[in-house]
Order: sequence, then C-alpha cells, then structure tokens
Amino acid sequence: YTQILPKALIPIGEIPISERIINSFMDFGCENFYLIINHKKNMIRAYFDNTQKGCNLIYIEEDKPLGTGGGLYLLDGQIDQDFFLVNCDIIVDADYSEIYSYHQKENNFITIVAAKYHHIVPYGVVSCDEKQEYLGSHEKPELNYLINTGMYVVNEELIKLMPHNEEIAFPALIDLAKENGKKIGVYIVEESAYMDMGQLEELEKMKKSLNVL
Repeated sequence: YTQILPKALIPIGEIPISERIINSFMDFGCENFYLIINHKKNMIRAYFDNTQKGCNLIYIEEDKPLGTGGGLYLLDGQIDQDFFLVNCDIIVDADYSEIYSYHQKENNFITIVAAKYHHIVPYGVVSCDEKQEYLGSHEKPELNYLINTGMYVVNEELIKLMPHNEEIAFPALIDLAKENGKKIGVYIVEESAYMDMGQLEELEKMKKSLNVL
C-alpha cells in the first residue's frame, strides 16, 4: 500500500487512517491539528485541502526525514500548552479528555499511553543455567506486558529541550526528558482499545474493530 499511498492516507473502510484519528479527537472537542509531513506530502495536502473539515489543520513540512520525534522542533513558537502527539498509523479507543486530565493531575512532563498486552507462548519453555544445565520447564507460559501505543501527551517545553533539526525517535526524547529530571507517566488502556495498522493482519483487525469493510 505504501508504495502508492503515504501511510497517513491508507484507507480504513472509506476513510483514511489520519482522518479517522482527527475525527476521534474532534469528538472530544479538539480544534487545532498539526500534521508533520514529509513522504508523499503533496498527496496528503491535496486530500485534506479537498476534504471539508470542521477544524484548523496546519501542515508542518520536513525538509528531511526527522523520525517520529525530530519534527516536533518545527512546532517551536506555535504551541503554548500541553498537546497530544499521535503516530499516523494507530487508533486508541479511549476517553482523550480523561487522558489529558490524568496528565495534568499527575503533573507529568510526558504521559505515555500504554496498552495491556497478554501473550501465551504456544510451547513449553525450557530454563537452563550458564552451563546449559536444565533447571526446569514451564508449559505454555502466559506473559503480560504494557506496550507503547504511539500516543502521548507532551509538555510544550519539550520542544525547547530537544535537539533541533536532528533525526530522532520519540522514545529517545522520552529518555532525554527523564535524564533531565522530568516526570514521565503512563496511562493504561485495555488491549482491545489499541488498534495498529502496521501489518496487513493488524489492518484487518482494525477494520473489524471499527466495523468497516
């Protein structure tokens, strides 16, 4: 798909993923949206310029790929309050106003929205020591994790703290903030609330969850 379309315009049913994300935030009263664009950016602009939206949509164009976090520096001087940062290929079905309130109540510098993830290993798992002597086995163990959804609430001061015009992933910016003594919080959602279209199988799950063909 992404050989033809930018990821932001991959359709989920009849609506591109990025438009679905925008619509979900508009349902909670959000009005201002910044799209950091690079790959096939003219296609993204053309689509949204011809789609009537009841929101203020601002394009932020990268001159070079800056990763999932590096482009935030282009927002310097444009944002004066904490904001949501969302990857363009995920949807989180949750109460965004509650997430934002949690972020403020906890006085977090960054809040990571994490989803529960339960995994059953379909095999017997063998344990051994450093000499490769058998210690025991566990049949089909069940594992529980919290996974990063790619949605965050971010203090606008991160834009001042981060390096400018450098390619960097957002998790590296979280580590940078942590190293500078900033409080990083986690807001937990159910596994079913997190939808990711990163693989074809996951894309089909997303369509099913959203009840679209």
